[in-house]
Amino acid sequence: MNNTIKFHYETDFLLENTENYIKWIKDVIIEENKELGEVNYIFCDDKYLLEKNINYLDHDTLTDIITFSYCEGNMISSDIMISVERVMENSFIFENSFSEELNRVIIHGILHLVGYNDKTEKEKEIMRKKEDYYINNFVI
Repeated sequence: MNNTIKFHYETDFLLENTENYIKWIKDVIIEENKELGEVNYIFCDDKYLLEKNINYLDHDTLTDIITFSYCEGNMISSDIMISVERVMENSFIFENSFSEELNRVIIHGILHLVGYNDKTEKEKEIMRKKEDYYINNFVI
């Protein structure tokens, strides 16, 4: 495994301060007692992510994130696809800044990979607390 975090773009969006994001994501993985394999973030638009959602997950709905896990044991590896359009829309809906919503989605994918779920109300509550904790500890 490469022990890397990479950012890829299928849209005009470019993530700033990528070195800070890489450190933050690595720190979260370490704090959750996991090891970094290879994590690829793919920033895209709604159309791109909808196509992946239909083709791979058989879901014909818009979403902000899809996390494909390739984890083995404690090794965290994944392709994480994020619709920048959905993040922007959700930032308005939830009355957050774009950057706060983006950070929440970025770390949400990692939290799924380290073992947190959000199917039940209790799981959603735990997930939100973890997101808040890590967002509050992220310094750009």
